[in-house]
Amino acid sequence: MKPKQTILLVLALFFTLGILDFPARAGTKEVMVYYMPWYVAKPYSSNWGWHWTMNHFDPDTLNASGERQIASWYYPLIGPYDSSDPAVIEYHVLLMKLAGIDGVIVDWYGSADYLDYGVNNLATARLFDFTRKAGLKFSVCYEDQTVQHLVDSRQLAATNATVQARQDLLFLQTHYFSDPSYFRLDGKPLLLNFGPQFFLTSSKWENIFSALAPDNQPAFFTEDNRLAVGMGAFNWPPMWISQKPGTGGVLSDAALKNYLAGFEQKAQAWPAFISSAFPRFHDIYQRAGNRNYWGYLGDRNGETLRQTLGQAMTNSSAIVQIVTWNDFGEGTVIEPTKEYGYRDLGLIQDFRRQYLDPNFSFRTNDLTLALQFYYLRRQSATNAALAAELDNVFTNIVSGNLEAAQLKIGQIKSQTGD
Repeated sequence: MKPKQTILLVLALFFTLGILDFPARAGTKEVMVYYMPWYVAKPYSSNWGWHWTMNHFDPDTLNASGERQIASWYYPLIGPYDSSDPAVIEYHVLLMKLAGIDGVIVDWYGSADYLDYGVNNLATARLFDFTRKAGLKFSVCYEDQTVQHLVDSRQLAATNATVQARQDLLFLQTHYFSDPSYFRLDGKPLLLNFGPQFFLTSSKWENIFSALAPDNQPAFFTEDNRLAVGMGAFNWPPMWISQKPGTGGVLSDAALKNYLAGFEQKAQAWPAFISSAFPRFHDIYQRAGNRNYWGYLGDRNGETLRQTLGQAMTNSSAIVQIVTWNDFGEGTVIEPTKEYGYRDLGLIQDFRRQYLDPNFSFRTNDLTLALQFYYLRRQSATNAALAAELDNVFTNIVSGNLEAAQLKIGQIKSQTGD
């Protein structure tokens, strides 16, 4: 047999046995997760916020398993929580660190104190305090629909709409853009826009951005389609497809693949694009009586996340965006739940190891450290010595010293009788 034929035969055998695998490598690519800061819950707050109730569900009502009635098909592993609760935020950022997530993109409703926007803004600031401690990056996705709501409610004159948007962007510049932990792409602060929904043209955004310093002109990404002022766009679960007649409200695998392929095809003409991965879409809106549901994208035993995450990891996108950490109302949540446990975070770990960092060492079992830490932190509220010990545990986990963290957690549990 000729040498060339021998080599080809050996390579074919290796591929058949799975010894060699040459997937498209993503190289250096950040994995960011889309985060909702909008949950208000007892006992941290005095009431249950809309995103747990949707004016229909009563979280004070418990079922036979002790679970609260909430506006979601899925139940968080720690139960419904308040987004401003430091113990919750710590738990979240520890999970992200252990899952191999590089940072958060927060759904941000601006700086105005209207409806729950002010509360969300404060929760966002608190989240960023903890992402800094954990060595995670952060960015925001600006919801310009808030300006529309301010105008519609007569909180803002329509003639001042651009002024309000400028104020929002100046707020970001003052508080975040110069922060070393704020994510920058090609030297520019990353800014997403969910839409646009109010400022629909590039000229309007150019006018808004003119208030910013030259070194803070953003790397701007809108949903699905790029504006001329922007660097590119990001994709999202395309539930509008399931609204078309004859689809039955279900987004098929074929329709999803066509959407993803179409998005990437048009994105090749842009300077950059963001590729999103998501586990499912199963909203609660119709059951809550708020509006007709957007549609349904099945979990398929994790295959939806595997498919979209694999594509995002291996294509030419600048950033991988996980949709979402915790949108319980739409069911795109990857945060650990009673229904799926740590599965989705474990998949992210595996894909990071396969495509981004072969030396990434954290495994699914390591994720349980965050939950153990959370329950101990709850006990430390009136115990300063325990709180200090847990601060050290936090540092050990985010620095990768899991052995020391696990040892200390075991010691604390034995001392407290847990």
